[in-house]
This record gives sequence, C-alpha cells and structure tokens, in this order.
Amino acid sequence: MNPLKVDNLTVAYQKKPVLKEVSFKVPEGKLIGIIGPNGAGKSTLIKGILGLIPKASGEVSIYDKPYNKQRKLVGYVPQRGSVDWDFPTNAIDVVLMGRYGHIGWVKRPKKEDIEFAYSCLEKVGMKEFANRQISQLSGGQQQRVFLARALAQDATVYFMDEPFVGVDAATEKAIISLLNELKARGKTVLVVHHDLQTVKEYFDWVMLLNVKLIEIGPANLVFTLDNLQKTYGGRLAFLEKGAFLTESQTREE
Repeated sequence: MNPLKVDNLTVAYQKKPVLKEVSFKVPEGKLIGIIGPNGAGKSTLIKGILGLIPKASGEVSIYDKPYNKQRKLVGYVPQRGSVDWDFPTNAIDVVLMGRYGHIGWVKRPKKEDIEFAYSCLEKVGMKEFANRQISQLSGGQQQRVFLARALAQDATVYFMDEPFVGVDAATEKAIISLLNELKARGKTVLVVHHDLQTVKEYFDWVMLLNVKLIEIGPANLVFTLDNLQKTYGGRLAFLEKGAFLTESQTREE
C-alpha cells in the first residue's frame, strides 16, 4: 500500500489552473522534497491534498483509502506566515491541539495526552517554553512549537510547508534531526522546500513541480540540471560546484 496516492489533482483560482492534472504516488518511509519556482503550486498541492482548498478534480488516498477516512494518519505543519501568532494561547496548548484527532474536540485531554504533548515539546527543545505565549516566541521557536504539534498528532504521513523559512541555523538543524527521526520510525514526510543547495543532503526523493508535475523519484536520479531547467526555465541562474541556484537565491548572495 502507498502512504499517499494522488490522481489527476487539479486546483484552479478564478478558473485559471494553478495545479493541473497532477498524479503520483510515494513509497513509505521517505523524506520527499517538493521543489519548484514561486507560483508553481507547491503549497496549493499540499492544501489540495488535505482538502483545505477546493479542487476542480482529482482523488487523494492515504494507504489506499480516501483521505477523509484517514485524517488521523496525517500531520500538517503550515507555513509560519499563515498563522495568527497573536492568538492568545501558549505553547503547550498549541501542541495539545495535535491530540484532538485522538481524543475528540469536546473531551478534555487526559494526563497521558498532556505528558505526551510535553514530550513532543522536549523533542524540539521547547519544553521550558511550554507556558510561554506563542506571540512572545521567536520565529524559530514558533516553528518548533508547530513541529511539536505535528508530532503530537502521532501521524504516519506528514506534510510540512516550508518549515525552514525564516529560522536560524540551530532550528534548521533541529528540524532535520526530527525529520530523520520520523523517517527512522517509518513515517513518510513531504516537505515544501526552496533551497536547492540542500536538496540532496536533506531528501531521499524529490518532486519537481511547476503547475504540472515535471518529475518525481529518488533524488540522485531526478535532481538533475535537465529536470531543473524544465522546472525553473530561465529562473535557474547557474550551476557552480554541483550546486543549483535560482535567480532569487543569487540576488540574496
């Protein structure tokens, strides 16, 4: 059984396709980077899979069953910029939200749920900030809290939308450590990622996307200059010492 299978997924805004007829399946226990230029539909792909936005067509299955019957198996880390960080809640309560799929929204968390939530915070180095308001945390700390919430879901398939954006080096290292721990436990993790220089280091598989699916497969086979040029076109600026850079990345140098 495939942890994720997507058939003919199309998403359109005002009748204009931003994701067109995307079909793929992924193997179990892999870290999969979703790569493509701005506006390629990377975040839209995740939101379409999760039913967070309406789709024009397509089917999504998790372990060969419709997604809406397998929600408990799925964890999600949204883009940090899409979250209202002024919402009056603390870190431990955010993490406990990840348990509601197991305990239900109307039931109070049990002692074991609370202990599990604290252990998730500890795994991302945030246990000492459990009672801190999320608005008082740094960007990297906020991202760690949302990773802890995903861990609290105790999912089998994880979707993470640009978890490395706007975080410090220590947080990026902590995220990679966590991803590899999830992989070691047989979890499947799909990550929207923009830094081409770290793709081969971080991911087993790569999905190249630009409205349509360009290619998907093992990183050592798929992450090639030819495929990247198909994906980025003129926005792939140059190749230096085996590292691919996009035009926007060269401006940051």
